[in-house]
Amino acid sequence: MSNTLDTLWYTRCPVPTGLGIAIQQGWLEEAFRAQGTRLSSLLESSDFAKRESHFSHTVQNSVRHGGNIPAISARARGRDTRVIGLSWADETQLILASPESGITSVRDLKGRRFGLPNWKNVEIDFSRAQAIRGLENALRLEGLEVSDVELVDQDIETHYSDGQAQTVGGMLAWNGRSTSRARANNLELIALLRGEVDAIFLKGASGAQIAHQFGLTTVIDTGIHPDPLVRANNGTPRTLAVDGHLIDNHFDAAVTIAEQVLRAEHWAQSHPSEVRRYLARETNSSEYWVSIAYGEDAHTKLKTGLAEQSIVALQDFTDFLHRWNFIPQSFDVRQWIDPRPLEAAQPLALAS
Repeated sequence: MSNTLDTLWYTRCPVPTGLGIAIQQGWLEEAFRAQGTRLSSLLESSDFAKRESHFSHTVQNSVRHGGNIPAISARARGRDTRVIGLSWADETQLILASPESGITSVRDLKGRRFGLPNWKNVEIDFSRAQAIRGLENALRLEGLEVSDVELVDQDIETHYSDGQAQTVGGMLAWNGRSTSRARANNLELIALLRGEVDAIFLKGASGAQIAHQFGLTTVIDTGIHPDPLVRANNGTPRTLAVDGHLIDNHFDAAVTIAEQVLRAEHWAQSHPSEVRRYLARETNSSEYWVSIAYGEDAHTKLKTGLAEQSIVALQDFTDFLHRWNFIPQSFDVRQWIDPRPLEAAQPLALAS
């Protein structure tokens, strides 16, 4: 039996998720208001520690749907979190080179300089981890290893959680983010344009748009490779995760979360134009670049479940993060998953 929940804290990444659609539609807030529960956004909090929970999963009674690296990191560091669903929406994962470098194939990367972000003051450097994953997967397709290229760190002294977000027209915008903070997000791109490195990794709608705007050479897009383990990265699969306190003390709330995510995804299947518009807001991009990065059929990819492919890929990626010392230990992801909320939510979502 669940107790009354006063506040549910939520957060999602600027990527395609069912939770994001449910929030934009107002369905999540409506469902919890009926239960006497208030919704609050972690990223819009004025408290740094709460904003940081987007990456660290430290706030009690919270839900996060997005890239799996922060969720995996929190679990590996002993925080009591549970995965209640996994979604898989393939996206562009680009190794990009400057035209002047002469790099046109993965084999051309051997012995060349690869720019990597290096956030100095964060618990988990997800941007660096996803870049190394994309690079390693690309190189191994040609029998090469990361040790065959020269890694050039772009040191960043600021913090992910600097600046408070606010919702503007359904889109998250950030306050207090200085020019130096904006540059921090693009240091490897700046290094590439200056000729200080030869290649970098970018992904998603922003990555596709940047590649076009600066006329960069696409060496490979691992996001379209037929092997799901080659495509497996921070966003494939994405984790729908809650803290253990919510599951143990407010189980009905976990069911409601899953129900509204499934409801949003079911709605998305027959509303491609609206979904494309919503995803443009989520990704802070345009509908055109959403289509390029996630496909014209992006609306059909919003499906949260516990598919075997997603579980296997999540384990493979968790092992990768440990092998590269991004997390202190690996673990059995199957023990991390609690299927009960999703199982209880499925008939409710179909009936809504």
